[in-house]
Parts: sequence; structure tokens; C-alpha cells
Amino acid sequence: MATQERLLDIDAVTELMRQPEYAYKRFYLMDGVIYEMSPVKRIHSRLANRISMFLGMYVEERDLGEVHGEIGCYAPGDRNTMLAPDVAFFSHARLSQQPEDEFFSVMPDLAVEVASPSNTVSQLRRKASIYLDNGSRVVWIVLPSQRGVDVCRSASGARLDIEFVGADGALSGEDALPGFELALSRLFPAPK
Repeated sequence: MATQERLLDIDAVTELMRQPEYAYKRFYLMDGVIYEMSPVKRIHSRLANRISMFLGMYVEERDLGEVHGEIGCYAPGDRNTMLAPDVAFFSHARLSQQPEDEFFSVMPDLAVEVASPSNTVSQLRRKASIYLDNGSRVVWIVLPSQRGVDVCRSASGARLDIEFVGADGALSGEDALPGFELALSRLFPAPK
């Protein structure tokens, strides 16, 4: 649900967050419309945290960059769209010009969005397109209800190449994070 109707930019989000009543709220911005992010439920939190943990260990052991959760990031040429992926990997090359106390003016190498019941498939795919159109190499859309992940890559034209990986498959870091592999059984264990 949109919380504003007039076209906004990153400066408006920053100003909003400075107001005491919004200081602890989280937002993202798409095409000039600001959205407040709701608190997440247990499965969403668990999946995002586990992915962050597995990515973080791999990245730290090899000193490849940083893994973040819900960090505001935007493409330098588009100040009307700022996303906050549930999990994001940024290589050292992407981090080199990013200040510690501001939103990132670069999209992550790898973005992860965990679907919530309030998300539509078209919303999640729109976010994947924004990431990929602005420099991300791969996007994982985690689908808890399907016990799997849509792996999104750029395709010719403005299309997405989407591959569904089920609970018995594995995710690859592809060229965003070469050598990384995560068996989805570690995210979606067999029901007890």
C-alpha cells in the first residue's frame, strides 16, 4: 500500500526519516512513490537471516566485499527509486565509493528479496528488473510458499530470464559470487 501520492525522491525519504515519528520505520521508493515496509513474520526473517549468514561467511572468508540487509540502494541516475533488498552482496569494487552514513548509490552484485504474503509476483519481478537494469548480476526471489527460489537474470530486451529452483536444488553465486553454492535443503529442510 502506497503511503504517498506525489512524486518523491531519495531526499524526501531522508527528510521523512529525520522526523521523530518516522525515525524507526523502514521505507523503499519505486518510481517516486514511497512505501512503508511492514514488520516480517517468522519464516521471512528466518530465510533472510540464513541466506545472510551463508553469504556472509563465504564473503568474509574470502574477503570479497560485504553482505547487508535492508540497505537503501539506488542507481545514480534515478533518485526516484530506492530499494532495500532483504539481503545484498556488494563486492569491494562497488563499495569503494560508498559512504558509511548514506544510502548506497549503487545496486548490489547479488540482491535477495524474500516474498511476503503482501507481495505480488509482479511487484517482486519489478524489483528484480530494477536491480538487474541498474547493475545487479543476479536476483534471488525466495518463495516460502513454494519452498523454492526464482533466480532472475537479465534477458534480451527488457525481459527477465527466470529459473525456478526447488527445495531439492541449489543456488549458485554465478558471476556475482563465483564458487558460492547453497543447497536449498539448508533453507527448506524436509518437514518433520
